[in-house]
Amino acid sequence: MIVNIPKPMDEVKELLADYPRVFILGCGGCPIGCESGGQKRLDELKAELARPGRTVSGTQMIDFLCNKALVGAQLRYQIPALKLSDAVLVVSCGVGVQATSAMIDIPALPANNTLNSQGMQGLWPSTERCDGCGDCVLHLTGGICPITRCAKSLLNGQCGGTHDGKCEVESNRDCAWHLIYERLKALGKLDNLKKLPRLRDYRNWDVSDKDRGTTRWSLEKDPLYKAPKSAGNQ
Repeated sequence: MIVNIPKPMDEVKELLADYPRVFILGCGGCPIGCESGGQKRLDELKAELARPGRTVSGTQMIDFLCNKALVGAQLRYQIPALKLSDAVLVVSCGVGVQATSAMIDIPALPANNTLNSQGMQGLWPSTERCDGCGDCVLHLTGGICPITRCAKSLLNGQCGGTHDGKCEVESNRDCAWHLIYERLKALGKLDNLKKLPRLRDYRNWDVSDKDRGTTRWSLEKDPLYKAPKSAGNQ
């Protein structure tokens, strides 16, 4: 399971400031186990965001947003609503936001932050990756993660070694920031490059004691959980 938590509502409203018409998409996988998603969260977001000046064009739950084939197949039924939308607010981990972005031609924006699980976090059938940085910036980078796609994990643009859209570290690899630039250009959002954080805040990468004390991080925190007896205690 990929552990993720809701972004603060003020932050969600801020990243939606330029998008008066929004479609809300939820993942039925990891956010359910983390209690950071589900139909209830979508309903809460819809109620909070559907205010004068902003329209929620629709909502949808999809079992696993990390599966692009499933996302594409399910979103076909939402084409009319998506055509009336300026952006899609995605309630999932960073992988789900990236996979959704790859399937649509409007911005995909993260409603959650993904926590670093400090170990094995799961597998998914595609190329998108999430490092669990704790402060998702996919709304600024066109749904392409600079931390996992860039060989140097740069947050403030390409390095001086890129050439013809290829990476300095591996010549056959696409430069992540070239891809981000082209995506933002296609979306008409090149101004996002002026809003990028200059440095990565590694305090967000660590998991707070508050989150470590929840069942989304450790099953043993559930008062109903009973640890299995060891052979010596039977």
